Amino acid sequence: MELEILRAFFGWCTIINGGFLILSFLICARAGDWVYRMHSRWFPISREAFHLAIYCFIGGMKILVLLFNLTPYLALTIIG
Repeated sequence: MELEILRAFFGWCTIINGGFLILSFLICARAGDWVYRMHSRWFPISREAFHLAIYCFIGGMKILVLLFNLTPYLALTIIG
């Protein structure tokens, strides 16, 4: 593959996954009670455990986006 195609691929992956990250944060920040009620119907979970799980999910997703999308894009931009 050409360097330009890979750079464009990782650039769009960063934008799309960053958008999903922002969307999931906004949903949890603005509609946290609704999300909790929806998940507590399926799983017996306390509110504190739910907040911890959501916090870990968003933090893990942020690390994955930075590690697997933004870092390769920056590396390809530097060497290109």
